[in-house]
Amino acid sequence: MAQGRVALVTGASSGIGRATAVLLAEQGAAVMAVARDADGLAQLSAETGVEHLTLSLEDPDACEQAVAETRRRLGPVEVLVNNAARGGFGEGRIWDQDPAEWRRSMALNLDAPFLLTRSCTADMRQLGWGRVVMTSSTAGQVGAPEMAAYCASKHGLIGLMRSVAQDIGTFGATCNAVLPGWTRTKMAQADVEHEAAGRGVAADVVWAEHDASYPRGRVLEPEEIARVIVWLASDEAAAINGEAVTAALGGLW
Repeated sequence: MAQGRVALVTGASSGIGRATAVLLAEQGAAVMAVARDADGLAQLSAETGVEHLTLSLEDPDACEQAVAETRRRLGPVEVLVNNAARGGFGEGRIWDQDPAEWRRSMALNLDAPFLLTRSCTADMRQLGWGRVVMTSSTAGQVGAPEMAAYCASKHGLIGLMRSVAQDIGTFGATCNAVLPGWTRTKMAQADVEHEAAGRGVAADVVWAEHDASYPRGRVLEPEEIARVIVWLASDEAAAINGEAVTAALGGLW
């Protein structure tokens, strides 16, 4: 249970981040929800009472602001959920990839988690307790065409997690990653629509293919991933540190 914990959740205006913020709040955590979508955050706050902050974490200064504002409003950060990310489809083959777009993906998908973790684990060290959960992806274990930046950043997030786990495990904190497979989120919908347009088929056809690729005949819902994240952020998961937990209904990609 997250009762009484201060939690910072990024990418919290929709999808997995939103579901995680909702579940943490339901369990009694004091939640700071951060994202770029001001309307989505306002709706989340109206429904749950969580604090919210509209920022683009591609900016390093915004990462510091997110932590500082969480401390100011709620107190030292005890739970950090690094969930914000850019999607991967549409990057182009490696020889066509725009270096500026590569840099933007790395800034949000990998640099921001590093900066946020660096700041928040200072609080956790003082408290002698903490939980960091990275939202990676099954793309953090495999490669895919036209997704170099996304795959590289999600692989990097797993490496970052494993190193952080060693650092903070010395004072009773943990760091783990959740690797979702295909999940019905706004980001995944955008990727599906891009793929469908490229193939000249309907988005529903692509979704049906993803559903069929999983043993249970469907992809995941954001709430299912959120339950894994919140469990890893709990006292009950104290023995789990440095693990990349795949949440994909038995699917690999």
